[in-house]
Amino acid sequence: MTTVVASFFNDEKFHVEKQLFFAVCFPLFTILALAIDSVSFAENYFDGRQITNVLALLYFSFFFWFSGSHLRRLMFVMVILSYIGELIFCTLLEMYHYRTAVIPLYVPFGHAIVFASGYVYAHTQWAVKRDAILRKYFLIGFFALFLFVGIFLNDVFSVIFGIFFFLLLKRKRWQNLYYFIALCVIFIELVGTYFECWKWEPKTFGLIPAANPPMGAVFFYAGGDVLLSKIVDCWKIKTVKE
Repeated sequence: MTTVVASFFNDEKFHVEKQLFFAVCFPLFTILALAIDSVSFAENYFDGRQITNVLALLYFSFFFWFSGSHLRRLMFVMVILSYIGELIFCTLLEMYHYRTAVIPLYVPFGHAIVFASGYVYAHTQWAVKRDAILRKYFLIGFFALFLFVGIFLNDVFSVIFGIFFFLLLKRKRWQNLYYFIALCVIFIELVGTYFECWKWEPKTFGLIPAANPPMGAVFFYAGGDVLLSKIVDCWKIKTVKE
């Protein structure tokens, strides 16, 4: 009986189906969790930050538990990397700020959920079969997006870092993985700023005009994802040698 249960939980199909379930539920979970941490919720009811923290931890834990070993490593390292990133971009560089002075506990776990969702989307059979055509649509779509916010929202930040985003993708051979993750990033940024959970500064570094949120922020996520992959690859190599 024990062997049967262990075999069931180690089955690749089981992991794929569960991973996809959590990835598909990502938009709904994001709206719910950030709505509870919103300024409006705090003003009309109570500060829901702790509830959102618990929800994020639970969602991350279940997503992590039902993922394969490689995605688990990526999610684990992403939590650490994202917290370091928050200290750099939020606390040190002050590119954006949260509705409270403290970086919410749910944020680094949320970054891992965002990454994992994009990762799962990119590895679905549907996406893999349409890799070439999706690559073209993504390129045109993101180019149009950066150009649109630059012209109509004076989002110079997105124009500049949008260029860096494309240069980074060129080095990574235009992998759709980064586009899928970028879509998840844009979604959570739009939801988070709508609920006023965080707000981007109108001028980054006091010089570069930026929208709230700036679409060019995807470059920093993509850069972190590249670093994440390298760290996990080194981890795997070291594990195999041992």
